[in-house]
Amino acid sequence: MRKFRIFTAIAATSALMLAGCGTADEEPTTTASNGALTPIKLQLQWFFQAQFAGYIAAVDQGFYKEQGLDVQLLEGGTDIVPQTVLATGKADYAVAWVPKALASREQGAGITDVGQIFGRSGTYQVAWKDSGITSAAQLKGKKVGNWGFGNEFELFAGMTKAGIDPGKDVTLVQQQFDMQALLKHEIDAAQAMSYNEYAQLLEAKNPKTGKLYTADDFSIIDWKTEGSAMLQDAVWANTEKLNDPAYQQQTVKFLTATIKGWAFCRDNAEKCRDMVVAKGSKLGKSHQLWQMNEVNKLVWPATGGIGVIDDAAWKQTVDISLTTKNQTGDTVLKKAPEGLAYTNDYINQAITAAKGAGVDVNGASFAPTTVTLTEGGA
Repeated sequence: MRKFRIFTAIAATSALMLAGCGTADEEPTTTASNGALTPIKLQLQWFFQAQFAGYIAAVDQGFYKEQGLDVQLLEGGTDIVPQTVLATGKADYAVAWVPKALASREQGAGITDVGQIFGRSGTYQVAWKDSGITSAAQLKGKKVGNWGFGNEFELFAGMTKAGIDPGKDVTLVQQQFDMQALLKHEIDAAQAMSYNEYAQLLEAKNPKTGKLYTADDFSIIDWKTEGSAMLQDAVWANTEKLNDPAYQQQTVKFLTATIKGWAFCRDNAEKCRDMVVAKGSKLGKSHQLWQMNEVNKLVWPATGGIGVIDDAAWKQTVDISLTTKNQTGDTVLKKAPEGLAYTNDYINQAITAAKGAGVDVNGASFAPTTVTLTEGGA
């Protein structure tokens, strides 16, 4: 997010995106750097940024090559739906939010969650501290910003849980992928990712003081606290190909190297920040270090091992997808996921392999750092 929100619409609109995404039909090219390596394409959700640092590090540090893989990272964009790229055979794996990917599955995409890298949601609703808005219940009667495109369901589930009808009790405002509407007081609460848009607020200058805003200027509604969080970044594989033993083995190797990449970024946040910047990120160094730190919080600690799909978190995501309605009355899903929607078989094998190589796959001692942001995130 800036941006991982892939412009795939939920439910009915999802089918249109599956059929109409122009760039997804263009075959990405790859050139193996070594004929002995297996070329692999990983479709990301957005442009290069620290949200994808673990994959970037796995390439940069040679972890994929150790597994015999030559991995090409494909940047996302506004007109690229990762799960569609995967389902149509244009990539070998893809990174996508769970509810969006499940909506695509319901429309026929043959994909399976094989590694739930983000174990926690990073979505906030942010308001000015002096507004008094500290919970979903206090959004009633307010102007509430949201991005739409399937990113709104944690917000809507939180409001519904608090007894607020999203279609009647608030004024919904289509929010741009920045925080200008909140900064200009055009809305009362804005959607933000902990690792991106929230930082944009703290990188902005308060015109009254000439200094940057601080966390004391804002209040945060965290959907993890409100009980309406949904699973986000996961590695998805081609379901049909998972019947092939060679693809199964490849998936384990890919996940093993991916685990190493994320563990490296947990222990070397500044180095991974530098890799992301060198990769061509459009965001500045302090912003990327903030993002790396916040993304690590979504991954670590991983009690069951990084990437293992927690049954309770999966069930909550599916339940919200089935029952929460947006302002038009649509839900993410019309029915419970069928077939092999997710499996821990391959990530567990990868965890065993990574542990055998001396990798800490749980990060129990992980402690986030304090990042000092600069104006504009430079």
